[in-house]
Amino acid sequence: MREPDRALASAVAQAVDSRRDTAVRLLQELVRIPSVTGDEGAVAAAVERAFRDRGLNVDTWEATAQEMEPYLDHVGEQASYSGRPNVVGARTGAGGGRSILLNAHIDTVASGDPSAWSRDPLSGAVEGDLLYGRGSCDMKGGFVTHLTALDALSDLGVRLRGDVKVAATVGEENGGLGALSTVLRGHRADAALITEPTRLALVPAQGGSLVFRLTVTGRSAHAAVRDTGVSALEKFVPLFESLMAMERERNEALSHPLYDGMKNKVPINIGLVHAGNWASTVPETLVAEGRIGLIPGEEVGPFKEQVVERLRAVAERDPWLRDHPPEIEWFGGQFAPAEIPLDAPICNALARAHELATGRRPSIEGVPYGADMRLFIRFGEMPCVMYGAGDVNAAHAPDEHISIPDLLTATKTIALLLADWCGVVE
Repeated sequence: MREPDRALASAVAQAVDSRRDTAVRLLQELVRIPSVTGDEGAVAAAVERAFRDRGLNVDTWEATAQEMEPYLDHVGEQASYSGRPNVVGARTGAGGGRSILLNAHIDTVASGDPSAWSRDPLSGAVEGDLLYGRGSCDMKGGFVTHLTALDALSDLGVRLRGDVKVAATVGEENGGLGALSTVLRGHRADAALITEPTRLALVPAQGGSLVFRLTVTGRSAHAAVRDTGVSALEKFVPLFESLMAMERERNEALSHPLYDGMKNKVPINIGLVHAGNWASTVPETLVAEGRIGLIPGEEVGPFKEQVVERLRAVAERDPWLRDHPPEIEWFGGQFAPAEIPLDAPICNALARAHELATGRRPSIEGVPYGADMRLFIRFGEMPCVMYGAGDVNAAHAPDEHISIPDLLTATKTIALLLADWCGVVE
């Protein structure tokens, strides 16, 4: 490690550690504001205040139905567009350096059953080194690392050459409305970093996910003479079994260096099933909704055709389904997989920053879930990588939490990345 790098890393570490309490308070404030997807207005207002308190140039706007119309396959239909502002805070550099866009989504999934939590889901409670609450890990904590990194550099009097934009976006959980709107509005940079909870791993590849609705038709009859009817539930079973077989076959056949170590790199999940309308009636309709995973290198269109053909083959083997084929429809945001080369400049820069902050190289991983990364790469034409504190296993779960020491480590890494990537005025 060069002496100037060692000195900067030491100074950044001290500056970030001194801001621990401030960072925790900001994260607590954000966690305590409900921001389930579709209702992000209140937390966006808090984000805008935080930007203005730091003297950032602020751009606040709402995506519109007209703007998103050509991209509905990617981001999905929205129940509402109003009251859901995206907020970008920008710090203009001195010139002569590379620019970067730091992104974190500010929407969360619902808290679910409060009785499943050991504390209030929006408490922001700190116990030991953990901060609890919905959104703490996914991913308001990531947003806090952006601002705290900028704060630490300001405390040290470090002036960057390149521009830095911090984009707090809405709608990630159901398709990425905010990230896409950010790109379409013209907010771009030489690279982008998303602070999804990656356990401080460098993630240059994200999986894809498609959501579908399968409708199976049967014929109703009184349960006492059920053999005169056709149960849509029973007809669904071979379709379900074929999908599970498809999952196994795909895991055996598909290969990618960042995914080959995963037990299930392309999971297929049926998350919702509704059949029938009365206990004493043979169910005449079944509706199942599910999610199918993809890995980088797969394209959405051809894969959809594979799924349809798979289900059609099952129907052809059944006399009833042959005449009453199941209907499949794709809905919501369709998350295409995405990746950037392992040796991309932003990957190298982030790896150096992590090593400066921690003394070791980061692990490099692919993730099986979809994220906004694909939108910055595909539509923003920006190299994009993910790196952040927190574990995705805690996200969306009761007692969601984030490690405060890891939050500070991620902050140190981001501050050092900004200095390296954007350049520093001597």
